[in-house]
This record gives sequence, structure tokens and C-alpha cells, in this order.
Amino acid sequence: MTKVLLKENEPFDVAMRRFRRTVERTGLIQELKSRMAYEKPTTERKRKKAAAVARLRKQIRRAQLPKKFY
Repeated sequence: MTKVLLKENEPFDVAMRRFRRTVERTGLIQELKSRMAYEKPTTERKRKKAAAVARLRKQIRRAQLPKKFY
């Protein structure tokens, strides 16, 4: 359960923004959306494999030295 305690003299909008950020960090909305509709096991594996490949590419890109600009 995600909770956000209101600070003294804190506007409601700021508290709502903090709540949204915490929910986004926990991945609650993403899990809810995934549970709303059935996903076939093959498509789930395919999606997870594509995400793993994207993470690997991102990791490799970060590890490389930047290209020279000349």
C-alpha cells in the first residue's frame, strides 16, 4: 500500500505529485495493466526477451567511449 503523508502547509497538488511519483517507482500501474488482460505465454516471453536485448544494448552503449567529433 502506497502512502504519502501530508507535510505541514503542503499544497494538495504537490502531495498528489509525490504520490504519483511513488506509485510510478513501485511499478503498481504497470502491474495492474498487465493483470487486466491475458497475455499468451509466447507473447510474454517475446516481450521479456526484447526488453532484455534493449537493456543489453543500452548497457553496451553506455560502456563505450563517445565518438570523436571531427
